[in-house]
Amino acid sequence: MIQLEKYISGEIRKSIGYKYFMPNLINVEWIWTDPKLNRLVENASYELGQLNSFAKLVPNVDLFIHLHITKEAVVSSKIEGTQTHFDEAFLQKENVNPERKDDWQEVQNYTEALNTAIEELKTLPISSRLILKTHRTLLQGVRGEKKTPGEYRRSQNWIGGKSLADAVFIPPHHEYLGELMGDLENFIHNENIEIPLLIKAAIIHYQFETIHPFLDGNGRIGRLIIPLFLIEKNVLTKPLLYLSSYFEKEKNLYYDNLTRVRTHNDMIQWIKYFLVGVAQAAKQSTLTLSSIISLKSENERIIQSQFGKRIKSGLLLHNYLLQQPLVTVKDVQLVCALSKKAAGDLINVLVEKQMLNEYTGQSRNRIFAYEPYLTLFND
Repeated sequence: MIQLEKYISGEIRKSIGYKYFMPNLINVEWIWTDPKLNRLVENASYELGQLNSFAKLVPNVDLFIHLHITKEAVVSSKIEGTQTHFDEAFLQKENVNPERKDDWQEVQNYTEALNTAIEELKTLPISSRLILKTHRTLLQGVRGEKKTPGEYRRSQNWIGGKSLADAVFIPPHHEYLGELMGDLENFIHNENIEIPLLIKAAIIHYQFETIHPFLDGNGRIGRLIIPLFLIEKNVLTKPLLYLSSYFEKEKNLYYDNLTRVRTHNDMIQWIKYFLVGVAQAAKQSTLTLSSIISLKSENERIIQSQFGKRIKSGLLLHNYLLQQPLVTVKDVQLVCALSKKAAGDLINVLVEKQMLNEYTGQSRNRIFAYEPYLTLFND
């Protein structure tokens, strides 16, 4: 049993030419006496409950999930240094600025990794098998592709600095990864540990980031595990809650709170920070969902009352834009089964009604963005 107030995070151990941090195992019962922790759990659970309830009331809520997942992919990747903007993530590869194609691809990989992992959860629990599979998808064909995608590391890594000699943090030696990841997996699935699942999620994220089991992609996989865990445990009914925006707003605070657990054994501070993030992210997601429903209803009303003979194709296109908010004339032709001229005319009507804006500033190969919708995802 671990009492949070007396928690010891691990120890520094010597290797040849450097020292690394060896975290203590976590698959035990946890207790605490700090009443503030209970209040924060209650508040975070309430906001999550509000989000879950609201999501159940929203017709076709799956229409909007793609944009939530893409936003998470953009922001989580941004924490690691990529420069893709939210709207750029919806461009086709041939339309992406050549200088930004690597960043764009990393975001596409993250989106695919998260979507696939959510689908896999229906038949496969969170496990090394799922984590490794997700990691392989994350790093395929991008900058980390030579850093053993889909495999735990077999050499020492480090965080910060140019080498082991000047590293800010050196995770555990790779010979202990089997034991540490096994303990983490057992903790995830140990139904005999009587602690709130949100506190469990906080501990899981900290422990994964401390183990740092990959040569690249640890931060993104660690943040991705949070919604996967909440979905698997039915704390989250739909994949609509992500913490990367909260972490990214004050990135140094995120890293400082993780580091403080290792340097000061202060798991309580990390959990408090995490729970505040869950509450804020859930509240923001509920507000975004509410704004989406209002925008959808208003624009459907405009289409039905002002589009005349274009009502059917207008509604069809609007529905498509909720999942793919950047379109070309060719896209509209395919989606609505229209001629090139009719598709162009339909786009012009949506531009006139301020639903679409021309995105490129070009006279040819133009791309149109559902700007009012995209704006709702900027917190």
